[in-house]
Amino acid sequence: MFTGIIEAVGQVRRLEKRGGDLRLSIACPDLDLRDVKLGDSIATQGVCLTVVDLEADAYAADVSLESLERSTLGRLRPGQAVNLEKALLPTTRLGGHIVSGHVDGIGDIVETATRGRALVFRVRVPVALRRYIAEKGSITVDGISLTTNELYDEGFLLTIVPHTIHSTALHQWQVGTAVNLEVDVLARYLERLMQQPASSTTGSAITAEFLLENGYMRRS
Repeated sequence: MFTGIIEAVGQVRRLEKRGGDLRLSIACPDLDLRDVKLGDSIATQGVCLTVVDLEADAYAADVSLESLERSTLGRLRPGQAVNLEKALLPTTRLGGHIVSGHVDGIGDIVETATRGRALVFRVRVPVALRRYIAEKGSITVDGISLTTNELYDEGFLLTIVPHTIHSTALHQWQVGTAVNLEVDVLARYLERLMQQPASSTTGSAITAEFLLENGYMRRS
């Protein structure tokens, strides 16, 4: 698990095709790898990857076909900057939100602007993911925990403060950039619970009516 608070920006060192999938090597001199061992997880551009080779200032991970299809990792190029975060510990301060590193799909930047010292991005989202996104809710974009400031028919708006711009690989975003999206895990599980039939032992189920009655939803 992760928080979406980026610890360092690394660079793609190599991409090696292996049996139809990929081995990805990342140079990360600014990421402390002293407590990392083989088999540990590092979120790379928002994708949870398992470390299979380790150096003092770099690591390598295998990227499965599933991850290649769901994310932008297969589009990376040597020298490209990537956001990095080591898996959290039980004592870690949860500064962002709960992030699994399991990318749900790929969005794209369709508009950029400035607002004061902040950058504003309009992100288009695949149709299947739009129902999971709420205004002022949490969204993970390229591994960064962000807040959706506004919704529109095809996606959402982000307002990015200077600290986040300078501490991540977000400076690479421009119109047409593809980005990895992970929706709030709570939204996914809530939908799953609502799809389940009533329990044969308790006779209860989470329904839209239950959520309305208890103030978790508003009537449209």
